Parts: sequence; C-alpha cells; structure tokens
Amino acid sequence: QVQLVESGGGLVQPGGSLRLSCAASGRTFSQYAMGWFRQAPGKEREFVATVVLSAGTTYYSDSVKGRFTISRDNAKNMVYLQMNNLKPEDTALYYCAAGRGAQVAVLPTLPKGYDNWGQGTQVTVSS
Repeated sequence: QVQLVESGGGLVQPGGSLRLSCAASGRTFSQYAMGWFRQAPGKEREFVATVVLSAGTTYYSDSVKGRFTISRDNAKNMVYLQMNNLKPEDTALYYCAAGRGAQVAVLPTLPKGYDNWGQGTQVTVSS
C-alpha cells in the first residue's frame, strides 16, 4: 500500500547520464522491495534493477549492469536509478515498483511480485 511517483526522465544523448527518482507515499516504505522496470513501445515490460533489502541487496539486468545503479533512502521514502553511459536501446518508459512478500523476496526480478506501480517517466536516448 504505497503510492509511487517517478521523475527525472528526459531526452539525453548517447553516452550521457540521467538520474531517475521515485517518491513513495506510505508509512511502510522500508518493508518493500523496490524495483525499476522499463517498457518500450510494442515490447514487454523489462526488469532493470531492484534493491530488495534495507541492507542494500541489489540485482541488475545484464543489459544495464555496470552502467546503472539503484539506491534507496528509507528515511526519505525515495528510490533512485542512476543511469550512466546511456544507449539508444535504453529508451523506454521507466516504472518504479514496490512489492513485498514471499514472491518478490525469492524472485525480485519478476514484475508479478510487485503490486504497486508508478505511472512512469519517459527516458529517450537519441543523438
């Protein structure tokens, strides 16, 4: 039970950087695994990154690891996605998601484990 609002998207040139933010409204933010997913037109929703525990356990898709970094600030109810060395194939609508329970704990990269979603922020990488 958390409301999520993404921000920070925009147009950036290949090789550039962008930082996405997700603001959560709720009193139990620290209990949720937080993830970033993205979806390009005509494509399936794709896992990007997640931070499962307050201790900072993270997972990344192979396509973004080494370039993207997910982090969270429980005191501020915020989660971030720092995106560096952006590529045209990173172009998508990026969603922040929150989930809790056994499914997301075991398989945190699957969107079905997340039951709270933001409305998305558009990231366009183009020269």
